[in-house]
Amino acid sequence: MKLAAALLFCTAASAFAQTKVTKSDFGKTPDGAPVDAYTLADKSLEVKIITWGAHIASIEAPDRTGKLADVVLGYAAMDGDKSGYLADHNTYMGSVVGRYGNRIAGGHFTLAGKQYTLPTNDHNINTLHGGTTGFDWKNWTAKQIPSGVELTLISPDGDMGFPGTVTAHVRYTLTGNKLTLAYSATTDKPTVINLTNHSYFNLAGSGDILAHVLKINASKYTPTDAALIPTGDLPPVANTPFDFRTPTAIGERIGDDNQQLKFAGGYDHNWVLDAPHTLTKPAVILTDPGSGRTLTVYTTEPGVQFYTGNFLDGTFTGTLGNYAKHAGLCLETQHYPDSPNHPKFPTTEITPTHPYHTTTVFQFTAK
Repeated sequence: MKLAAALLFCTAASAFAQTKVTKSDFGKTPDGAPVDAYTLADKSLEVKIITWGAHIASIEAPDRTGKLADVVLGYAAMDGDKSGYLADHNTYMGSVVGRYGNRIAGGHFTLAGKQYTLPTNDHNINTLHGGTTGFDWKNWTAKQIPSGVELTLISPDGDMGFPGTVTAHVRYTLTGNKLTLAYSATTDKPTVINLTNHSYFNLAGSGDILAHVLKINASKYTPTDAALIPTGDLPPVANTPFDFRTPTAIGERIGDDNQQLKFAGGYDHNWVLDAPHTLTKPAVILTDPGSGRTLTVYTTEPGVQFYTGNFLDGTFTGTLGNYAKHAGLCLETQHYPDSPNHPKFPTTEITPTHPYHTTTVFQFTAK
């Protein structure tokens, strides 16, 4: 038994040793605090995480020939005229969004009989990604852990109108070709939370994502009204442009004469993932035929928001060039949008005795 335990320890230590973690300066916040970058490097991937907004700033992944390219939209610095994180307060480029990722209708919800009012930062109608100053616009505290980095943020009671003091963590760890995002949060009173990562993927490393081929293991989705708030219905995707149960090019039906696509200017909807929600069953498989790169997403979450960068308008230029419409796509693993106002949706409530924990894995391959 001692020998087996020793071998197991050595194997784990060897796995950790394969991932090199380095820390460097990345700039400063608006109030002058330092922003740090943590680079996670394994044999097949290199990932850069910054403390500002817990952003994924870059992911270097090989194509079928072994050539590396950055496959997420980002910026090389904090500052920059139309090219830095501080200039861009609209796209959530690679950040962790919260307290509540996605939309809350009208900027209000009721919890335990009490109504809470939030700032409306989505066309002055709804609350989007936590409000005017969400988790994406905060400098998280970081510490190095085996194979990665853990970032922590304390959100005080009443922050953006949400109840309870919440301590949120996200752990980024890299093992081989898998980047794992483990989210957790505790609270001192009942509240709602829905954390996700808002990276824009472009597996080609340039151009647009319309030729990417997508498969989503979801038989239903949540249609929206004109303000992109779910209606509460869960219709089947069959015989609609939202059916990605078989691999389909993103651009094949994005221009169809469909009211849901017109509301969003493309895809910007939540897919109801088929159960079970485990880390052994792929939720999403995204492939770029040109480079051969494939991203497989595993998650414990019940939904995924597939967004085709419809509101990117060329205002910003970053590490992958000019960020025009469809320059990248998001796969935001999550609970459903506006869940606090839809009792039939999976709950996003957490309490002091029922904390929050979800895990998502991004796996990169090429052939």
